Amino acid sequence: MNQDNQQGQSNLNNQRGQNNLSSQNNQSSQNGRNNQNSQSNPTPPTIPTPPNNPTPPNNPASPQKPNPITFLPQHGHYRNLRVYQVTEIIYDITYHFTQHYLVKGDRTVDQMVQAARSGKQNISEGNRAAATSSETEIKLTNVAKASLEELLNDYEDYLRVRDLPQWNAQHPCYEKMRQYARSERIKKDYTLTIHRMTDEELANLCITLIHQATYMLRKLLETMQNRFVTEGGIKERMYQSRVAYRNGQNGQNNRSGQNNQSGQNNQSGQNNPTPPPSPTNPTPSD
Repeated sequence: MNQDNQQGQSNLNNQRGQNNLSSQNNQSSQNGRNNQNSQSNPTPPTIPTPPNNPTPPNNPASPQKPNPITFLPQHGHYRNLRVYQVTEIIYDITYHFTQHYLVKGDRTVDQMVQAARSGKQNISEGNRAAATSSETEIKLTNVAKASLEELLNDYEDYLRVRDLPQWNAQHPCYEKMRQYARSERIKKDYTLTIHRMTDEELANLCITLIHQATYMLRKLLETMQNRFVTEGGIKERMYQSRVAYRNGQNGQNNRSGQNNQSGQNNQSGQNNPTPPPSPTNPTPSD
């Protein structure tokens, strides 16, 4: 019986050893599979996230230049003005009229031609002088208006002393003449049309054109007045431009000084670092 017990105990020990060996082999196989999976699917490295709004470094070597104010506005485009184009037509018609319907040597010839010329020339001179003198622009524009009103009286006198009608709103040709004077067509064909017109028709055409020109000149003078009130004259604009430039220069110098001071403070802090707190050198509290 003892021999059977010993044989049973020996078989039990062999069975336990085989179980332990099988368990170790399974564990090794599991570890090998885990290592293989780890190698096939490596964990990606962590990438640091950049800041959302990085602050650009200061660049004191390239300061911004102040923008000076322009105090000389662009003028001199008088040929594009409708009123100048109308007065040019008035001058051409007046010259033709005086050469064909007035007696040579009559002082009225020179007076009418000079009045028509003054209305045209003073508009152009006033427009060109506007860059440096609002006062001169207003004066010359008003002279142009006064010259055309003088020419208007000469045409009215011509019709009255010769018992020719001055066309008004009740005249059958008035509205047609008025529309023709306002159209773009007159600028293209008036040089041909005036040779087919009578002295009555020419005088009434010029009267209509003068009324239109003086109306536009009154509106132009109102615009000049409002511009002077809101923007000032040349001296005031020159002073404002100079002040703006000096303020820009002072602001640039202040920014440059602040940048230099900040750089000096940073350099001083690097040369003399603050010692760490210690029991013998405590940090002062507020």
